[in-house]
Amino acid sequence: MRDGFIKVAAGTPEIRVADCAYNARQCIALIREAQGQGVKVLALPELCLTGYTCGDLFFQDTLLRGAEDALGQMLEATRPVDMLVALGLPVRAEGKLYNCAAVLCRGKLLGLVPKTCLPNYGEFYEKRWFEPGPEEEFLSLTLCGQEVFLGKRHLFRCDTLPDLVVGVEICEDLWSSAPPSVFLAQSGATLILNLSASNETVGKADYRRALVAGQSGRLMCGYVYADAGEGESTTDLVFAGHNLIAENGTVLAERRFADGLTVSEVDVARIAFERRRITTFPPARQERMDWSEFSLEPVETSLTRPIGTNPFVPDDSGDRDRRCREILHIAALGLKKRLAHTGAKSAVVGLSGGLDSTLALLITARAMDLLGRPRTDITAVTMPCFGTTSRTKSNAQLLAERIGTTFQTIDIGEAVRVHFRDIGQSMDDLSVTFENGQARERTQVLMDVANHQGGLVIGTGDLSELALGWATYNGDHMSMYGVNGSIPKTLVRHLVAYSADTAEPSDPELAAVLRDILDTPVSPELLPPKEGEIAQRTEDLVGPYELHDFFLYYAVRWGFSPRKVFRLALYALGNRYDRAAILKWLQNFYRRFFAQQFKRSCLPDGPKVGSLTLSPRGDWRMPSDAVNSLWMEELDQLQS
Repeated sequence: MRDGFIKVAAGTPEIRVADCAYNARQCIALIREAQGQGVKVLALPELCLTGYTCGDLFFQDTLLRGAEDALGQMLEATRPVDMLVALGLPVRAEGKLYNCAAVLCRGKLLGLVPKTCLPNYGEFYEKRWFEPGPEEEFLSLTLCGQEVFLGKRHLFRCDTLPDLVVGVEICEDLWSSAPPSVFLAQSGATLILNLSASNETVGKADYRRALVAGQSGRLMCGYVYADAGEGESTTDLVFAGHNLIAENGTVLAERRFADGLTVSEVDVARIAFERRRITTFPPARQERMDWSEFSLEPVETSLTRPIGTNPFVPDDSGDRDRRCREILHIAALGLKKRLAHTGAKSAVVGLSGGLDSTLALLITARAMDLLGRPRTDITAVTMPCFGTTSRTKSNAQLLAERIGTTFQTIDIGEAVRVHFRDIGQSMDDLSVTFENGQARERTQVLMDVANHQGGLVIGTGDLSELALGWATYNGDHMSMYGVNGSIPKTLVRHLVAYSADTAEPSDPELAAVLRDILDTPVSPELLPPKEGEIAQRTEDLVGPYELHDFFLYYAVRWGFSPRKVFRLALYALGNRYDRAAILKWLQNFYRRFFAQQFKRSCLPDGPKVGSLTLSPRGDWRMPSDAVNSLWMEELDQLQS
């Protein structure tokens, strides 16, 4: 439960139709199994104490008494269990019968939530037996010796984890045009439980999965869908136990054609953050609801949910290729508009032979293609100086030739030496002035070439460099349009690799140079080479980009605390980096992120292509003199 994680489960017991005592024992066995796995919230299927397929037996007083007795067994069995449980049964109230979810915790019946939308079409005949839940009012009744309210406007709040607010809907409610979960989420529910008995037909699972994922995304909530399975009557139907757990549009766990538990963890703190961030999500109106409080013991939730090592990059290769195509096209469309609007006669790209300038050139080539202009309208300029190696210089030229650009080599060594003499900078002093003087000279050359041609300078800096401030102010930090500004370094690599793969059939020479660029160490090449090899490796100085992109995603996109970011990094990347290394680079990330905001406050324009940018006109507004002491104190506590 710490850090907002709550372990949840959807359970499918193997039941017997109308054998309530047996079904209760099966449910209790699942509860105990869930308890052993640390589950704190468990959803069981619709009408699981009787079976969904009882038909006209629902009219029988004997069955209804059996269901009530089974609920009593459940209450007694859960008394020592630290868990919120929702399960289905028929409930009599004021002369009518309701298809209900009973919500219980530690032997207390917290409430009864009736099904709102009763299907009466195709294979379903629920209106034959049940009444829809009352629209506004709550019904008061005594069940299993406890006073309880029955009503659909009911929420269950955990007093030890305030972000955990549970709402319940039942099967068809989700499939309706106005699901109750919409109202429940707008009233404060962060976790929706759906008790279901959805029979299986060909193609239905895909639709069901899309519904659950879509509803969790639309409502910015966790969603646990518990489906009926083995033991339901197969007179006309088959139930597959299709259990799903989703969060904010993503399916975290899924199980089908098998009874038992489907377990994962929902991050209710992340859900609460997203609702605060999204201004169109309404504030909770608690006065519209009946509230029940429950307590769960605060414990460290063991994580099993998928957390990718590269959060900006899809794990699935098919998804990754589609994402790469889309990103390249979006970025090219942004540049196309800017070139057309300004009437630029050329696009000027400083080409270093490294990853970022390669990606910028690939995007620029696509933009020219979209404009129907020749790629010779791109001027690719390589500017060797003191740190340039023959490998990167050669790759820059080969790349420019294969793309079909106009290529220029402008050696800036003598210009930089003159400048150093003017300001009294020794050539033996390999300080920040030595490095930044070269970067600013390159930017000056590019700007002047663009002016000379009536063109635009295309920026090459990426999102990861902006986060760390790994750019020379008014050097590579500046351009006339930055196409890479919302693309993190880990994704840059995949975009270049994708471009190499797609180039392979028609242009193997282009593919080969792209792959050699991928194999080249990331470096600004501002210090003299050692024995002809790159002497300055960026990741040795600021840390692995794999880690920094992970930190960036969770610290900025999701607002996680340093402690939580560290915990997730250990979980996802602990097999590659030890605890000390992760903490070291996380501290470096926060130091640089705060100190370098002044560079982000004056960024050039550039297209947003993903879920995050650091543009001062878009996603990120931060004062340049903000203090990081609270964040660093939290990291110091982790170190101790």
